[in-house]
Amino acid sequence: LDGWQRFGSSVLPPVQDCQISEDEGKETSEGMPGFVRLPSARQLTVQMMQNPQILAALQERLDGLVGSPSGYMESLPKVVKRRVNALKNLQVKCAHIEAKFYEEVHELERKYAALYQPLFDKRSDIVKAAYEPTEEECEWKADEEEELTVSKQEEMKEKAKVEEEKKDEEKEDPKGIPEFWLTVFKNVDLLSDMLQEHDEPILKHLQDIKVKFSDPGQPMSFSLEFYFEPNEFFTNTLLTKTYKMRSEPDENDPFSFDGPEIMGCTGCTIDWTKGKNITLKTIKKKQKHKGRGTVRTVTKTVPNDSFFNFFTPPDVPESGDLDEDSEAVLAADFEIGHFIRERIVPRAVLYFTGEAIEDDDDDEGEEEGEEENDPDYDPKVGGRAYC
Repeated sequence: LDGWQRFGSSVLPPVQDCQISEDEGKETSEGMPGFVRLPSARQLTVQMMQNPQILAALQERLDGLVGSPSGYMESLPKVVKRRVNALKNLQVKCAHIEAKFYEEVHELERKYAALYQPLFDKRSDIVKAAYEPTEEECEWKADEEEELTVSKQEEMKEKAKVEEEKKDEEKEDPKGIPEFWLTVFKNVDLLSDMLQEHDEPILKHLQDIKVKFSDPGQPMSFSLEFYFEPNEFFTNTLLTKTYKMRSEPDENDPFSFDGPEIMGCTGCTIDWTKGKNITLKTIKKKQKHKGRGTVRTVTKTVPNDSFFNFFTPPDVPESGDLDEDSEAVLAADFEIGHFIRERIVPRAVLYFTGEAIEDDDDDEGEEEGEEENDPDYDPKVGGRAYC
């Protein structure tokens, strides 16, 4: 560093920067005229903190310390190190018990999924107009309505009735809840980022999304099932995406275990109607013949951005080695699959109305605060997607 001297791990200012003005100096003892008091530790600290070079050097050193061994373990007597190793072996056993805990959680999820399903089926019936809810089922008191007097409520009901009658005369009532799932997707940033304009006409035909868990005794996994009404784009009525999970500590790194981890996923084949495959596009390219100098137009089919690429994830080789692009695609895929399973399917109506989005924003703010307070948090490093 220019103008600074480094002693060991400390950075000190040069002597000239430690001098003070004549007004601050004074004779400190008889027979020693001109003896000047050096700055106090506090004064030195203030000077250092005002120098950008010192701050940069200090930050660089602190960054190097985060997450690195302190050297304390190396300094321990051999007999103490042996006991610490015994504690580590206990910690590995704890990780295996934790894995069993998550396996039982998975079984509980499967059990309660069966209890939720009749409610989700009824939701689907209402959305696609297979069932018309009763007056009692449609009653909902918002916070604002609770503050109204009975007479005011009656007045509003009468007004609403008149308005409804007018609308009835103008046009026929829509069936069910049109574009329910498309609206849900558009309201969630994680999903809306995947949507293209050409995806929307197809997603208007999406009638339901279900989560299915692996059967007892089978390897841990879950499937997302997308149900479509008959449409002009493809012949499938069901598109699926299955996520394989692992709930056991890695032998090479058992202390990293923090719950079930998504290990891979498989999609399905979409039977596109001729000329309707929006995951591909045709481009025309001009090529010039080197010898003759003639120009010809070549037509080429290339991948096209679409939500429906979600059903054709990259294949994971047996070695597990992926290029950076495929790794990034899979990481995003795992996050999306996990989010649909954990948040979208259980709380779809709240994402449709936008209420769940406000809750997510609040949660995100709290999490960001916690992460910023964590000295080991690195925003550049993505985490695993957990069950």
